[in-house]
Amino acid sequence: MSREDPYYRADLSRIHHLGFGFHADDCAPGILALLEPIVERDGLVVELGCGSGLLTRYLVDAGHRVIATDASPAMLDIAREYVGEAHEIRRLVLPDDPIPKADAIVSTGHVFSYLPDAAAIDHALAASAEALRPGGLLAINICDLAWGAERSDWNTRGWVGEDWALVTEVSLPTPDRFVRQMAIFTRNDDGSWRRDDERHDNVLIDTSLVPPLLAKHGVTAQIDDAFGSERPLIGLKTVIGYRRS
Repeated sequence: MSREDPYYRADLSRIHHLGFGFHADDCAPGILALLEPIVERDGLVVELGCGSGLLTRYLVDAGHRVIATDASPAMLDIAREYVGEAHEIRRLVLPDDPIPKADAIVSTGHVFSYLPDAAAIDHALAASAEALRPGGLLAINICDLAWGAERSDWNTRGWVGEDWALVTEVSLPTPDRFVRQMAIFTRNDDGSWRRDDERHDNVLIDTSLVPPLLAKHGVTAQIDDAFGSERPLIGLKTVIGYRRS
C-alpha cells in the first residue's frame, strides 16, 4: 500500500465500519483468549491494520494497552472517534515502517495480503517477528492460495445500507492475485448521491511457507483455520506463533 494512494478512502472506510464489522466480531473471542496471559502481565498489544477500530474496541474493553495502527488515514479518523481511549492510534504502512516492540502483535482482515507482492509479505512477517518481545504472541490472518481458487467463480455482488451502497466485482488474474473492483455510493445531505471507486489487490501465498520463515526470526508458529471457535473461511488462514522466552 502506498502512502500517496491508500486503500480505504473516506466513503469506503465509513461503509466498512457500518456494514462489515462481523469479521472482527467473529474473531474477537478467539484472539482475546489467546491474549489472556498478555493482559494479566499488562503487556503491550500492537494491532496492525486496525481499520476503524472494530477489533480494537474489544481489546480495549478487555483491559489491554493497545497501539492501534493502520495505513489508511480515513480509517484512523474513524478509529480515533470510535475507540479514542486506546493507548495510541497511529499511521503505520507495512512493510517498511518500524513496528513498535510489543508483547503481542495481532491483526485481522488479511492485512498482510494487501502488500504488493510476496517479498513484501515476507518482509512484514519478519519485521513482526522481530518486534515481539521474549514470550510474545503473534496472531494474524492471511490469505492462502486457496482463497482465490475457492472464489474464482464469484459473480458481481452488492450490499445496501441506509445511506450507502457497495457493488463489488472480483477477478483472479493469476492464481496468486485476487482483485476486487468496487463502486461505492454514498448519499449526500441534499439527497443526491456521490460515487467513488477503489480497486483492492490481494496477494495470495502458500501459507505453509510462513512457519519456516518466522522460525528464522525466533518465532515458532502454526497455521490454522481460526483463532478460536469462529466459522472458518476457506483460504483465510490464521498464523499463531510465540517468540521464545
